[in-house]
Amino acid sequence: MKLDGKIAVVTGGAMGNGLGIVKVFLKYGAKVIILDYSNQIDDTISTLNNSNVFGYRVDIRDKNRLLEIADEISSKFGRVDILVNNAGVCKLVKFLNMSDEDRDYHFDINILGTWNVTKAFLPFMKNHHASIVNLSSVTGPMVADSGEVAYATTKAAILGFTKSLAAEVVSDDIRVNAIMPGYIHTPMVNNMARLSSPDNPEAVVDGIASAIPMKRLGTIEELGELCAFLASDEASYITAQGIVIDGGSTLPETLTMGV
Repeated sequence: MKLDGKIAVVTGGAMGNGLGIVKVFLKYGAKVIILDYSNQIDDTISTLNNSNVFGYRVDIRDKNRLLEIADEISSKFGRVDILVNNAGVCKLVKFLNMSDEDRDYHFDINILGTWNVTKAFLPFMKNHHASIVNLSSVTGPMVADSGEVAYATTKAAILGFTKSLAAEVVSDDIRVNAIMPGYIHTPMVNNMARLSSPDNPEAVVDGIASAIPMKRLGTIEELGELCAFLASDEASYITAQGIVIDGGSTLPETLTMGV
């Protein structure tokens, strides 16, 4: 029960990686508040059937509403121990074909949304061994494919945000780290597969898995376990780091060369 009694806020927790994080946090005893824009948030909370999970439907681009929610949560629980900035979007569009609206959609949610949420909750995290975990990616800081310019840019920015914020808040007893996932089997990956091959998206997922040394995609629960470690006192001497979880997909030098 390494998160027993901890108050955790998880953005984008209604599905995908966020849901995996929520499940694992609950397993380790945390009280979890989900922030999500999706209508699915109510179904998720109902399905989890756990008295320690709560939720707010909110657009993380709405900083005024986030400030209101942060005040409500701090009034109810007195503090926030863990903040997970998981919410994010990805659309595969070639650079010259991408509209300014699609570009700003990525920037406003992946970067400014993370900024807004952190600014709203940070005042309630000071001086009690708090932890912030941001979801970056191997895409951007380490690798990238065609059509990912907007997404890769935002995820590289999150890593820079993590490191600089960690330097600012370390004196407030707050650690800040980032998780850099490779391919985790999420609805986002399934949607990307459908965009790439509407008639046979399963073949796209299978092709991705075949190129990973472990020959599979990661699970949302595996990512949740890493997040729980970084959020817990077990990681008390770790800050300003980007931790890769990718089944070895960024390792090979030769697979992409056909050797």
